[in-house]
Amino acid sequence: MREQELIIFRDLLEDRLFSDFVYLMENFGNNNTSVKEKQTRFYDCFNKLTEFAAQTGVSGNLWHNYLVFLLLNSENTYSKAAEGKGSVEGDINRLVLSDLSIIRELYDFDLSELSNALELKNLEYLTDYKLPGNIGIYNHEIRTAICGFIADFDKASSPEEMKLILNGFYGKRGAGQFGLHNAFRVLRDNRTDAVKIVPITGLAPVSLDDLVGYDSAKKQLIENTDAFVGGNLSNNCLLYGDAGTGKSTAVKALANMYFSKGLRVIEIYKHQIEYLNAVIDLIKDRNYKFVLFMDDLSFEEFETDYKYLKAVIEGGIEKKPENVLIYATSNRRHLINEKFSERSDDEVHLNDTMQEKLSLYDRFGITVYFGSPGQKEYDNIVLTLAERNGISIPKEELISLARRWELNHGGKSGRCAEQFIQYIMGRSVND
Repeated sequence: MREQELIIFRDLLEDRLFSDFVYLMENFGNNNTSVKEKQTRFYDCFNKLTEFAAQTGVSGNLWHNYLVFLLLNSENTYSKAAEGKGSVEGDINRLVLSDLSIIRELYDFDLSELSNALELKNLEYLTDYKLPGNIGIYNHEIRTAICGFIADFDKASSPEEMKLILNGFYGKRGAGQFGLHNAFRVLRDNRTDAVKIVPITGLAPVSLDDLVGYDSAKKQLIENTDAFVGGNLSNNCLLYGDAGTGKSTAVKALANMYFSKGLRVIEIYKHQIEYLNAVIDLIKDRNYKFVLFMDDLSFEEFETDYKYLKAVIEGGIEKKPENVLIYATSNRRHLINEKFSERSDDEVHLNDTMQEKLSLYDRFGITVYFGSPGQKEYDNIVLTLAERNGISIPKEELISLARRWELNHGGKSGRCAEQFIQYIMGRSVND
């Protein structure tokens, strides 16, 4: 095996499962370690490969699938340059072809040699593993794309063909985690203190149609996001209004709606505002559009992080990249809590104080209001959700129950209506 000669895809060597499996390929006939030890290492690899299959929902030859998955997830000079374009010029192409010839050797290795030498059991499941449908962290669209890529890659007879297929995926889907996921969160590595962006694998498959009503609000969001992903002028957005009205759901729906157009949503909590510049540094040169999503954003009068956020949004020395917008949600329009006591006649520069409090709100070019529904709107939400979920309770009875429910559960809102429907569905199942 020539894995130590990898150059562009050298990050594969950092993967423990890859290294362990290649070690077995190279040393299955070596007497320096016992057969028992090598058997143990093989079954550890086998276990991890089955876990990988369950996570991704991809059946077939687990070793082949894993190699392909490593290629799709590799964020290197070549893959990042090829994302959204599909091809790259220069000598790097020769290095990629050299790497792919090595990977092809690993791909074509006859596992029966390994099995015979180590007297392994159940190898047939590793080479043809079956999974039930609709499992794993990827939505149907991405899982279909991965399966299609694996099938094409399997048919490739040369490194040149492999490279063309890889370029096609990078060009259409992108490279690394941004190519396979639509939503992310931010973490700080406790060991290195570095800021990391990691995928959110359980994002609900919601759409804007799931949000009943709010047509004007949805229209504003769609128009602005359309302009953003299309490379046109667009604005930071503040979604404000009453609790439970669908502000956060709307942003999650945008992540699903615009995934195929290159939009990625990164959630950043209020206590992570200090990470904003580090996050922007990680994404500013990628060929995607990023929405930095700050949910339930508000500041008390003693909190000063809002000044840092203002500088990042607009007004800092370094210009915010054109592929980054900030979408925030809040239960109040003015994000910084203000007290009447602050408007005292003793304040020498009262107007300056007021402008300081309002300036963060002004940084959002578009504000979208989500108000609590009136009685008719609430009833309509309940009836629409009931129809979608196949609830057959007579209309008058359902509305009567829903109105009693909202009196005891926080008042009229989309969230309250959804919780009521879940209650009705759970009760019908138990009955």
